[in-house]
Amino acid sequence: MSRSALVTGATGGLGRELVGQLLAAGYRVRASGRDRTIGAQLQTEFVAADLTRDPLLPLVDGVDVVFHLAALSSPWGARAEFQAINVTATERLLDAARGAGCGSLIYASTPSIYAEPRDRIDLTEDCAVASRFANDYAATKYAAERLVLSADARGFRTVALRPRAIVGPHDTVLLPRVLRAARRGRFPLPGGGYALIEPTDVRDAAAAFFAADGQCAAAGGQAINISGGDPRPVRELMRALFNRIGQSPRFVPVPASLAMAVAGAMERVAALLPGHPEPPVTRYSVMTFSFSQTMRLDRARDLLGWVPQHSVDAMIAHALPGECNA
Repeated sequence: MSRSALVTGATGGLGRELVGQLLAAGYRVRASGRDRTIGAQLQTEFVAADLTRDPLLPLVDGVDVVFHLAALSSPWGARAEFQAINVTATERLLDAARGAGCGSLIYASTPSIYAEPRDRIDLTEDCAVASRFANDYAATKYAAERLVLSADARGFRTVALRPRAIVGPHDTVLLPRVLRAARRGRFPLPGGGYALIEPTDVRDAAAAFFAADGQCAAAGGQAINISGGDPRPVRELMRALFNRIGQSPRFVPVPASLAMAVAGAMERVAALLPGHPEPPVTRYSVMTFSFSQTMRLDRARDLLGWVPQHSVDAMIAHALPGECNA
């Protein structure tokens, strides 16, 4: 009998890829999300659900494993919204899954919990998280991760994966912001663009979640780093992306300290404006491009039997299929 799975956040890029991989492997998949239009394209049972308020027992009924990918993933927003979507919804889903007799829950956490204004190289899962979280997204995702891992028990195994900088054709976080900046003709590079960034192909990220389902007994109660395993200087990665879309914006080196100060000023102004719109630059985005962050993947290999399969060039080609080199 095939396994049954619930994928929350199924209308996002990672969710769409994971649903496809699960269906191809013979899983019976129930998908949930807020975008009914995308949900109708998933070719599986879809339930439009608000995890912060809707009854969740019907959503998890008859499900063997829950893949919890739903989140408010943004460098900017209202603290109350991050708390509700990232923490409260996770707590409600854990309670519902246990109550329905689900066997496991696999949670999409984030390496943003490590982000600080300094280089962090070869991070393991036992390294300290940031002494001060970069934003409310990181803070609430870590709070939710702790809830998930503390719920691990015999008969209900929980695992948290921390995928780094997922890139794919349905990305709504990283690529859109980068490409908008490129089309202005100038691309600021905090720190000169020499920091190392380690993007992950969405296909590899989804495969890690798939692998975690098969290894929950060994991995239960643990957090696991996931990345593409091929750190590149930011300027090199940006150049490859821009070549793919046929653009060549001028790189403008900016001292990291100046970029952080400007971003901080922009955030303060945005906080005073009606609706608190996202500023053009946030301190978190400056950290991402100014300071290296790389991760060791030993735990993913040893516990999940997972290693990344796609190169950076293949990742870019997959993420931007309709573009061609300049």
